[in-house]
Amino acid sequence: MSVVTAGLLAQLAAAFLTVGAVMAAKRPSHRSRAGAIGSALVGLAAAVTGLAAMSGAIGSISIPISIPLGAPLDPLTLAPGRLGGVFMTVAGAVGALAAVYGAGYARGAAASRTGWSAFAFFLLGLQLVPAADDAVSLLLAWEVMAFASTVLVLAEHAERAEVRSAALWYAVMTHLSFLLLLAGFAVLAATTGHTAFPAIAAAHPAAHPGGWTAASTAFCLLALGFVTKAGVVPLHVWLPRAHPQAPSHVSAVMSAAMVKAGVYGMLLLAVRLLPGGPRWWAVAVLVVGAVSAVYGILEASVASDLKRLLAYSTTENVGLMLTAVAAAMLLGSGARPRTGVADVALTACLLLVVSHAAFKTVLFLGAGAVLHATGERDLDQLGGLRARMPLTASAFGIACLGAAALPVTSGFVAEWVLLQVLIHGNGRSDRLVAVTLPITVSVVALTAGLALLTFVKAYGIAFLARPRSPGAADAHEVGATMRWPLAIGAAVVVVLGMAPGPLSQALAAVVGAKGVESVGVLGVRLPAVDAVLDPIALSLLAAAVAIPVLVAAALAARRRPRRDVDLAWGCGGVRVSPRMQYTATSYAEPLVRVFDEALRPRRDLDVLHADASGLLDTKVHFSQKLADVVEDRLYRPALARVLHAGVRARRVQNGSIHRYLAFSFAALAALLTVVTVMSW
Repeated sequence: MSVVTAGLLAQLAAAFLTVGAVMAAKRPSHRSRAGAIGSALVGLAAAVTGLAAMSGAIGSISIPISIPLGAPLDPLTLAPGRLGGVFMTVAGAVGALAAVYGAGYARGAAASRTGWSAFAFFLLGLQLVPAADDAVSLLLAWEVMAFASTVLVLAEHAERAEVRSAALWYAVMTHLSFLLLLAGFAVLAATTGHTAFPAIAAAHPAAHPGGWTAASTAFCLLALGFVTKAGVVPLHVWLPRAHPQAPSHVSAVMSAAMVKAGVYGMLLLAVRLLPGGPRWWAVAVLVVGAVSAVYGILEASVASDLKRLLAYSTTENVGLMLTAVAAAMLLGSGARPRTGVADVALTACLLLVVSHAAFKTVLFLGAGAVLHATGERDLDQLGGLRARMPLTASAFGIACLGAAALPVTSGFVAEWVLLQVLIHGNGRSDRLVAVTLPITVSVVALTAGLALLTFVKAYGIAFLARPRSPGAADAHEVGATMRWPLAIGAAVVVVLGMAPGPLSQALAAVVGAKGVESVGVLGVRLPAVDAVLDPIALSLLAAAVAIPVLVAAALAARRRPRRDVDLAWGCGGVRVSPRMQYTATSYAEPLVRVFDEALRPRRDLDVLHADASGLLDTKVHFSQKLADVVEDRLYRPALARVLHAGVRARRVQNGSIHRYLAFSFAALAALLTVVTVMSW
């Protein structure tokens, strides 16, 4: 038995044993311990299996099936390839850290038998999606992942009414994703006569009459299904609702791993099932990715709810991943072989996947630690947590550096490789490339700047200055089971940033890329774009510049000792009140004014005057509300029309048996007419 086969069986066994242990445990503490350990084993088994698949190991589990609807289906097969191995490793590692964290974090319904059982099956379904080697297996794993995650989003519905609304939005969108995938795979199966991925890939669309039309239909349906789960604009509306309302260890898995199932699906289409398609496929994916990146980080930059901010940031990161996929499709489209810059683009996408999984896991777990310690996730109510929660503050700060793509973190490496692709894409002989790539460079640059602003706000407002609420003032560091996952995740962010060479080469080998090499001890070189990144040398250069400045500042401070002053007007004096500090709302106010037309904020200013003259004020209250523009202008009007049509349709049901019999007769007549016409 191969390592891959054993790993797949171990995941299945661990998931079912976890559910059994959770159901048998009588005490809540024993239940949480069993659920956390079992779920962590599910994740570790997936990580080991994924690493083995990435290295080229082969193994499978196959179950023959037959449905009496025509030709027999290909057997259900779990056989992760090298690409699937990457996503299995990511999902397994994130799931293991979140499970350990959940042992100390989960409370109430999230720590119940239902909660831990759903979490184990959520991890199992998430890990089996990239392991599936046929359409039916992928759809089954997809539905397990969707159903279990919906149960987890609903965990705290009895405590907060907004949880039910978020779960409803999430359930509708995730099952819309399933229906789109079902339709897309049905088109491919009807065209090729197979449901197994190797058979679909071998049957090129051009080999069948009207093949490209069928392939384009299948691509559109499947791409819509995958990007719905990935949370891209305008199908993102579930994401800023579900992520904040789910328990934080669940949010971490959803953001750092689950949305990657959609990215994996896009890579599956672009690299394996439908490679070399029409160029408009690439342009469509590029537009969706670019719009999602800008819109996501813009909404994140003005959000004051910490978990909502991180959710919108995920939309931005997924947009960058799809931008890399689109660049690879565009640069390697048509009959030309995929080489050079297109290979680097695929590597950039995988680097973004791994990098985002690392820092976003830490960010959501850190947000959960803040919520656990303070009872607050509103940035305007936080502050001063660096002194009270030093380890959480350090881990969260490192993750913020990664999310802002600053050296020397994994986020910097991934976005650097993406920018090299976009800058050096050869557009001399291709007008479409010459137009699209420079525009995309400006989009990535804009998102990078907004991301820096966003995470400076998130860290500075939450962890620095003075506490703005009693919860923040009384905060304390979280327990060991919550601290260790934060520390491990933060260490991974730094290690991946300091040693990009081995990781880049391993990911390049997964997609058969030829334009990635190692340089020095840990650096990476991209011969296709003539670029080199050596983090060790970069760090030494930064130290050579920073150390003299710090030494000079320390010497100057010693010569002129610091003095405390208390001036009557407070100019240059000590700020003794938290009300004198910036809040998240005031910090983002200049940006809101710049993008006022896009964000459409709702402002309310109430002034209470001391007398009728209006010259003296006793109280001034300012409030600002920022709603999702896409939801307000697209979804809500559409839902209002559907509800209105439903209300009007009720008039048909007047209780008359004669009318109902007439409806039945009309339906039967219409059906017979259609069958007759089709038989001709």
